[in-house]
Amino acid sequence: MTWLTISGEIPGVSGAYTFVLYLQSPLPLSIKKFSGAVLDSGLYLYSGSAYGPGGIKARLSRHLRREKKVHWHIDHVTGKSNILAAAALPEGRECHTIGKVLKDRQAGIPIPGFGSSDCGTCSSHFLSLPANTDIGGLLASLKTEHIWLAE
Repeated sequence: MTWLTISGEIPGVSGAYTFVLYLQSPLPLSIKKFSGAVLDSGLYLYSGSAYGPGGIKARLSRHLRREKKVHWHIDHVTGKSNILAAAALPEGRECHTIGKVLKDRQAGIPIPGFGSSDCGTCSSHFLSLPANTDIGGLLASLKTEHIWLAE
């Protein structure tokens, strides 16, 4: 599997972003809140918000770096997986993205509360996806012009 490299400019505006990653082997989580939880190998989708300084460009660029300080739940996973695709959703909301993927796809919530500790609406901002997911089609369904796929 190839790690995603962004060609072109990531928008530096506020909004949401989504990326799809692949775990090659099971991953026990070393997060106190999720002690004993293990993510199975497979495809996952994460959606986050970028309403702070630097917007989507700053946040997505950080997630795409292999070496980084572990700060958020998702950092425990990105360091051990391959990011295969990403989408920028200017002015978007991650809760809307998660709701749409849960409604339109056979996605699941592998660990309730993972990646959504600051959200009072969603059970998780981290979803499991079926192995046969058309990643490009999934991201295109989010109706954004900003989609990047690993080659």
